[in-house]
Amino acid sequence: MKTNFKELRISTTKRRELIDITDEVCATVKESGIEEGICVVYSMHSTSAIIINEPERGLMEDILTKIDDDFPRERDWLHNRIDDNADSHLAGAFLGPSLVIPVKNRSPCLGTWQSVFFLELDGPRSGRRVIIEVLGV
Repeated sequence: MKTNFKELRISTTKRRELIDITDEVCATVKESGIEEGICVVYSMHSTSAIIINEPERGLMEDILTKIDDDFPRERDWLHNRIDDNADSHLAGAFLGPSLVIPVKNRSPCLGTWQSVFFLELDGPRSGRRVIIEVLGV
């Protein structure tokens, strides 16, 4: 089995923000030379998430609105006694830091309208780290 490892550095400009990283994921898979296997995309931060969805502007705004509705910043979360970002930690825990994408013919198996997003939940931040690892043959 072969592996290929790449680390992305992402800077964000808003508190909550979707960053499309599909091109970087596809390029990493292609560069790996791996014909068939899996691609793991993993955020190294507990106040962020990795998701797959459609890159339509309205839907992207709807996703951010839903996160705000489900994890309101102004709620009296216990973690806010230590650090004022409990809503970001909770959203990240429920959405998840990673995903696995099948690889076939040196390409991630994404549907026509699917893109891979880094979801910033506690920005703006610089130097966010995302790991892309491709494993296979």
